Amino acid sequence: MIFFFIRDHLDKYRCFTSEPVREIQFKFSRFKKILELAKAKLMLLPQRILRQEQAFGRMAKLKEKKIQIYHSGCLEEKRIKMKFYFFLQKQRTKHVLLLIGEVLLLPLSGLAALLPGPNVFFGALALFIITHWQALRGINQMLRKKQEFIASPPFAEWEKAVSLKEENNFPKILEKIEKEYNLANIQKVLWK
Repeated sequence: MIFFFIRDHLDKYRCFTSEPVREIQFKFSRFKKILELAKAKLMLLPQRILRQEQAFGRMAKLKEKKIQIYHSGCLEEKRIKMKFYFFLQKQRTKHVLLLIGEVLLLPLSGLAALLPGPNVFFGALALFIITHWQALRGINQMLRKKQEFIASPPFAEWEKAVSLKEENNFPKILEKIEKEYNLANIQKVLWK
């Protein structure tokens, strides 16, 4: 599996994989209807968030000891390693805080069971907890694995266009990136 660590059009780093977005896998028979509704709502998240969360979640299942991370090459290797490390630390802190908040909201969502119909609030919250837990495990795994950073010329071209705010070149560059790395809908992750 290949990981990408690239700045988006807002100059924020994004981490994602080459694999397309998949529905979240879970095995609950009792709350199936509730979780199906919640899963449909979860899949409506923006692509840049959904792909990043799923990239982190997939990391927990990887057996490889070394991961490849493609980046623009605009920064020297020591600096990109440091940026990636701090990015992962920030994401880990964010996920821990989100998990704490979601666990605190869980009893309140149970009260929504008094309302008629399926308790979508509980189902959505349960899915968020599962997603954030998987992502947190993946982030921790990513921090433990050996990371190989590989510079990529198309991503360097992208970051230069972003820094110069050349929006008219964005579609052409993103199309080149899509073709070279077989990344579907990369414009939704890095641009709009």
